[in-house]
Amino acid sequence: MAPSLRSHEPVLQGDNKPPSFTAQSISQDQDVRYLHNGDFVTHTEDTDLRRGLHQRHISLIAIAGAIGTGLFLGLGGSIQTAGPLGALLGYLTIGLIVCAVQFALGEVAALLPVTGSFVRHTELLVDPALGFAIGYNLVYGNLLSVPAEISAVCVLFSYWTDINSSLWIVIFIALTFAVGISYIGIYGEVEFWFALLKILFIIFLILLGLVIDLGGVPGTPRIGFRYWKTPGPFVEYVGTGNWGKFLGYWSVMSNAVFSFAGTESIAMAAAETRNPRVVIPKACKRVFIRVATFYMLAVLIVGLLVPSDDPRLGDYSGTAATSPFVLAASAAGLRGVPSVVNAIVITSAWSSSNQALLSGTRVLYGLALKNQAPRIFLRTTSWGVPYVCVLLNTAFMFLAFMSLSEGAMTVFWWFVDLTACGVLISWSTVLLNHWRLIAAMKKQQIPLSNLPWHNRWTEFSTPAALALVLIILFTGGWQVFTRGNWATSNFIASYLDIPLVLTAYLIWKFYKRTKIINLMDIPLAEAIERAQRDIEPEPKLPKWRKIVGFLWD
Repeated sequence: MAPSLRSHEPVLQGDNKPPSFTAQSISQDQDVRYLHNGDFVTHTEDTDLRRGLHQRHISLIAIAGAIGTGLFLGLGGSIQTAGPLGALLGYLTIGLIVCAVQFALGEVAALLPVTGSFVRHTELLVDPALGFAIGYNLVYGNLLSVPAEISAVCVLFSYWTDINSSLWIVIFIALTFAVGISYIGIYGEVEFWFALLKILFIIFLILLGLVIDLGGVPGTPRIGFRYWKTPGPFVEYVGTGNWGKFLGYWSVMSNAVFSFAGTESIAMAAAETRNPRVVIPKACKRVFIRVATFYMLAVLIVGLLVPSDDPRLGDYSGTAATSPFVLAASAAGLRGVPSVVNAIVITSAWSSSNQALLSGTRVLYGLALKNQAPRIFLRTTSWGVPYVCVLLNTAFMFLAFMSLSEGAMTVFWWFVDLTACGVLISWSTVLLNHWRLIAAMKKQQIPLSNLPWHNRWTEFSTPAALALVLIILFTGGWQVFTRGNWATSNFIASYLDIPLVLTAYLIWKFYKRTKIINLMDIPLAEAIERAQRDIEPEPKLPKWRKIVGFLWD
């Protein structure tokens, strides 16, 4: 176990423990200073939280969060505005960014496996004020993500019944709260099985789509690439000609970002993970491969099965007809399949809300550890769950009732824009942390091979991905600046996060008089020494476990 810091004193092991340090002699402010100097797992995390997540849990938690409503509901809108090839290229662009983000996160998290992940990393590698701002940005983003997923559930249930959406909102708020307040191991098991279900379901949809496309369903003609010819691979959006096609491709970005959201939360519960320095890097690499593969194949198949000019893709009535997978199955005359698809997508939306709740509560807990949030948020249950954080997040779930007055799909798309902006800021933070880590290693003349996990190509992918993320961030709401398309609600949803983060950064910077950390002052030697000392040997697994483990290992 890593040497830890008590909330009022540094606690070291064995001969390294200085006898002069006592609980009375170290103040709370000094404890925060120690966190900034090392940012290692604190004694509060070690004692109040429980390490209940295993390799298989971590590997699939991010998949469970990322494969959700963005793929099953939002993909139809992307096909409509960009065309099948435009949407595929848009998702491919974001997929490459996610690759850079995942590997950057894995390299830093392997060195610093702490609750709050890249929020706490920013404290050590960049500026404590930026860590404060990004932390609250992430809390804000997750507070909105959960009601977004619950709004999507309302869309899906309306496919079967006209029962008032308020019933489903109450039911899923209760279910999400129940999982969030449970022991972390229970959450891990729930998300593990949901993720397996999603993986098998995506494989099923891809195979079913191929069968339909190739004319394998009796009475259904072969489709092939018919819709890539008419109405065509691209759609002219807002503009005309090649410029309009490019704008169609670029319009996909926000939805693609929302779809991939959640992959960066894989290390949020590092202090609740067993052997995180080994487990998290493996999960970062494998999660990217699985999610990117599933998304690319799913986008390709949907582009083959549904024409971009199908008016049902833009249906905002609040029914599951907006799901392109349901459209394809219905067109093929496969009775029952649309309902099965709908049921699985409902579980996906709920699973994504569970992941957002975990991420939001752990970041808030991490902020409280550093006195950047009220200490009341450090209160935990006897089984190690920060219950005050869970209660706050639960209160915001009731924003889903907005869907009763505005329409579930309208609210869903508001949340897509709001969440996408926050996700881009989070990704840029992950990449900035990694860039600073590499720069500090070189400045201090420490070989990069000393890192617990490192890939040489990330030295180049990180700055390239960071530049692209910032471009997408500042152009995310470009549609509102075109003639006749101004909408105040869309402008706010696309850009609100940017001034909020800047304001939080400036407030904390002037209040605490923080400075950007000098590269030479980052305690890398100590962090690397601890990392080398803390690695645990991987357990030997039986052959049957290795065989079935390909799904998550």
